[in-house]
Amino acid sequence: MQTIRTCLTSAFLASTIGCMGVVTAPSTAEETRDFVDGCDASRFSPRPLDPGQRGPWEVGARNLEIGDLTVEVLYPAAPGSLEDQSPLQIDLRDALPESQRSLISDDKKPKVECDCYRNLPLDQGAGPYPLILFVHGTASWRTQSLSLMSHWASRGFIVAAADHPGLWLADLLAGICGEPVGARQDLVRDLRVLHDAFTVSQGELSFVSGSVDLDRIGIAGHSAGASAAAAAATLAGVQTVISLAGNRSIQSTARLSSALFLGGMEDQVIPFSQTQRAYENSDFKRRLLGIEGGGHLIFSDICELTNGDGQNLVEIATEAGVCGTQFAAQLFDCASSTVPPETAKSLVNASTTFVLEQDLQCVTSATDFEGFASEDWVEVVETRD
Repeated sequence: MQTIRTCLTSAFLASTIGCMGVVTAPSTAEETRDFVDGCDASRFSPRPLDPGQRGPWEVGARNLEIGDLTVEVLYPAAPGSLEDQSPLQIDLRDALPESQRSLISDDKKPKVECDCYRNLPLDQGAGPYPLILFVHGTASWRTQSLSLMSHWASRGFIVAAADHPGLWLADLLAGICGEPVGARQDLVRDLRVLHDAFTVSQGELSFVSGSVDLDRIGIAGHSAGASAAAAAATLAGVQTVISLAGNRSIQSTARLSSALFLGGMEDQVIPFSQTQRAYENSDFKRRLLGIEGGGHLIFSDICELTNGDGQNLVEIATEAGVCGTQFAAQLFDCASSTVPPETAKSLVNASTTFVLEQDLQCVTSATDFEGFASEDWVEVVETRD
């Protein structure tokens, strides 16, 4: 596959990071660190020039309770703080109704591992860091796109994602399983709760106090989460909205810099034509990218999750007799994808990071977004002001 590494020219390489002044600042008596300038007074560790490459930071992860929301926060960790920790393991059985969790044994559960580590200290020598709020899709969970979120955090963003009441898997299966259903779905309220919590940065969020750039916020969402992201674009500080397999247009505000619409050309849940129409009906700077052979779930890790026997999530749940599996399986749009998973992941990582770094970290580039047109498996690329 031809990647962003080769399709972006040497001018891109010279201008993406190299154009920003590099300063050397002492972090401890024993070492010095190089930084590149960001927006205003922000500064960052030098990142790889290719936005699809992982950034220089190890990624910390904290699981928090914010109001009535269970939230995963990923962030750039302090240099040298990773010692003998093992990568974070996520137990997806926690996304099932409580009565169903014990049906899947330890040896049958899917393996979910993040290139991130629990409770590392935040890198306070750099920043302040832009904030990205991520919204999962219908019948999903906060870590559905863990690899994408970790990629962003490794490049100097603080990323937060919640299990959204009324939308996440446990609540949607609860009614079928005869359990009480959680709170009524209100995704914009959820995003406002997260936004306000980071604004105050107290309690469990005190570890990011003073390190979040609240004037530079991005909201990203997948499927139903993309609609929520579009609706929450009016929150203070939001400059960028990323719609992954979404079908809702985004209306301009005084602060919005741009929007990015990504879709899979073979999406059987939200056809690409709907994503394209949402892009066309938006009224400010926006970009569109269509991935050839991509299904609905290429923006998540869901299709790649298996257990030790090679069973996918639907096969695991069906064998265990988890109630409501037939319902959830209707959204399991994995068979429609023909694009190699790693290729799709690379394209999504690179294109989203390209936009986020331009809008929220003031990275400049001599090469515009249309450079992605030369990528293998990219079928549609367009930009409108």
